[in-house]
Amino acid sequence: MPEMYELKLDPYSSHSVILRLVGEGRGRRLLDVGAAGGLLSRPFTQRGWRVTAIERDPEQAAAGRAYCERMIVADLDRGIPALDEMFDVIVYGDVLEHLVDPSRVLVALNERLAPGGEVVLSIPNVAHLWVRLSLLLGRFEYAGRGILDRTHVRFFTERSLRALLADAGLRVVHLEPTPVPLPQVVPPRFHGAWLDGVHAASAAAARAFRRLLGYQFVVVARPAPTGGSSRATAERTVQGRREARAE
Repeated sequence: MPEMYELKLDPYSSHSVILRLVGEGRGRRLLDVGAAGGLLSRPFTQRGWRVTAIERDPEQAAAGRAYCERMIVADLDRGIPALDEMFDVIVYGDVLEHLVDPSRVLVALNERLAPGGEVVLSIPNVAHLWVRLSLLLGRFEYAGRGILDRTHVRFFTERSLRALLADAGLRVVHLEPTPVPLPQVVPPRFHGAWLDGVHAASAAAARAFRRLLGYQFVVVARPAPTGGSSRATAERTVQGRREARAE
C-alpha cells in the first residue's frame, strides 16, 4: 500500500494555513486536487464544504472517499476528468510540484471555477536557504520528504510560481510563507515549550525573508481580468485564428 500522507496540525504548517484561508464552506463547493487519503477533504467537509476530490492512486482514493461527496480516480498527467459542477474554491495542497505540466492542469480546471471563485495552493520553495547552501557545497540530493522529495518533478521559486500562475490566467492576491516544519523534523521526545518558541521565531523569520527562509508558499489566486496575458488567453487566440482561416 502506498505511503499515506499525514495532516500537519501545527499552526504554521501549510495545511493549517490552507484551512484558515479557505474558511467555512456554508454549503459551497470545493475541489480538492490530489486529495490523497482525504487528509484535507475531511476537515473541509467538517467545515461545511461540499467536497469533490481527485486522486490518482486508487488505494488512497478509497481511503478518502468517506470524507467527500465525490471521489474521482484520475491521473492528471494523462488527462482531466469530466466535471459537471462549478467550484467556489479549487485547492492544490502540495500537488503542482508532482505534475509534469501543472500549467495545463491549472488552465483546464480553471474552467470549473465559479464566478468570484479562488484557487488556493501550497508549493515548496526550492530557493530556501538549505537548498542554496547544499548547492554551494555541490549537493542536490533527493529525499523521502521535503523540498527535494524524490516524487517531485517540478521545482519553483516565488518568481517562477508567480509566472506559472500568470501563464494559467491567475493573479496572486495573497502569498504566505511557511517555516521549516520543526514539529515533523524534531523527534517527539524533544518537543516542548522551547520548540514552540523556536518554531514561532522561525515562522516570523520566514515572513520577513520569505524568498530565502520560506519553506513553502501558500497562495490565494483569482482569475486575471479578461484580456490579460496568459496561456489560456493565448490558446483561445490561436484557436480563433485557426477557425478564421478555416472559414
